[in-house]
Amino acid sequence: MLLQELALRGAVSGQADVTSYFGTATQLWAVGLILLRLASMIMLMPGLGDQAVPARLRIGLALMLALVITPIVGNTLPPLPNSLGDMLGIALHEIIIGLMIGTLMRVLIFALVIAGEIMSLQTTLSFAQTANPAQAQPSTSLGTFLAMLGMVLIYATNLHHLFIRAMVDSYQVFAPTRDVMVGDATTLMLQTVTKTFLLALQMSAPLIAFALIFNIATGFIGRMMPNFPVFFAATPVSVLAGLSIMALGLGATGMVFIEHYEELLAYFIKGVS
Repeated sequence: MLLQELALRGAVSGQADVTSYFGTATQLWAVGLILLRLASMIMLMPGLGDQAVPARLRIGLALMLALVITPIVGNTLPPLPNSLGDMLGIALHEIIIGLMIGTLMRVLIFALVIAGEIMSLQTTLSFAQTANPAQAQPSTSLGTFLAMLGMVLIYATNLHHLFIRAMVDSYQVFAPTRDVMVGDATTLMLQTVTKTFLLALQMSAPLIAFALIFNIATGFIGRMMPNFPVFFAATPVSVLAGLSIMALGLGATGMVFIEHYEELLAYFIKGVS
């Protein structure tokens, strides 16, 4: 039985435990507490937390994972409190930790979206809007493409396995019996946001350099030949050359993103620096 460990733990403590069809009160408390943290993480996790994924599927996955990892992390959970106020406080503690970890996992994904927005501005494709499954609002076509590329790379390289490991190890990094490390979490969030914008600029740097040179050259041509329709002649060339440069650097862009994302997940995995 998956929750046999927790049942033995309650029996050793000598406290009377209410038993129901679904299990003892200690077992239900442990599963429910773990479910709160995992559901909060999955709600914001890349891929599983997208708007296109049904809420029932996310809750079902969180419940399944909670049942699986309860025997592993059950010894780190606080005992069932006697008052409703203490129960609500512990539940809120777990929800905050889950939302914090899930938000950090999702923030770095926006580096690809921001890079796509910058590339769209440089190639005059910012007017081309496409529905983004990862967001509740549309974004540029290049931003949507890069975001989907990053999602595919995460699951194709089995990096999503670290999501599950981070769920388990989060009970060692953010123990339920300790206070929430708000200061450390805020510092890590600021570092992640800074790294997100820096990574977006690095990935779009070739197109920024091309656009700068191309626009200067176009300006010189316009000054030398005032009657020449520079805009109509330069726009197709800008789009074609910009997309070609982006396609040539697509492999390097994906590798750089995966490396930085793996470094981010290492913060939540015990024993990995």
